[in-house]
Amino acid sequence: MMQDLESQMPGLRGRRLGDFVVSAAEDVSYHDPVTGIETQHAGVRILFSNESRIVFRLSGTGTEGATLRLYLERYDRKNIDADAGDILQPLAEVARELLGLRQRFGREKPTVIT
Repeated sequence: MMQDLESQMPGLRGRRLGDFVVSAAEDVSYHDPVTGIETQHAGVRILFSNESRIVFRLSGTGTEGATLRLYLERYDRKNIDADAGDILQPLAEVARELLGLRQRFGREKPTVIT
């Protein structure tokens, strides 16, 4: 699934996904400031022209296989007091479509939201 997403990255810039226009799609690397360890290919980050973003990352801390972690960020100045779930719903839909979650797993929503 992540490999499929990574293969889409070169063609995403400038593409409209739902209400969002992709400004960048990039590999995520992480530098741990405590241990000094650099982790390459830690996930995929999709940045949008309105400063929203989605980060896709696999975590092997689950009891079986890997856990897909999605980080959704969107700032909506007009609806600052709105429910976060409502504001993030359009980004969640974009993430589901990019990953093909319905087709792959038949899932309409995540199993855990934090």
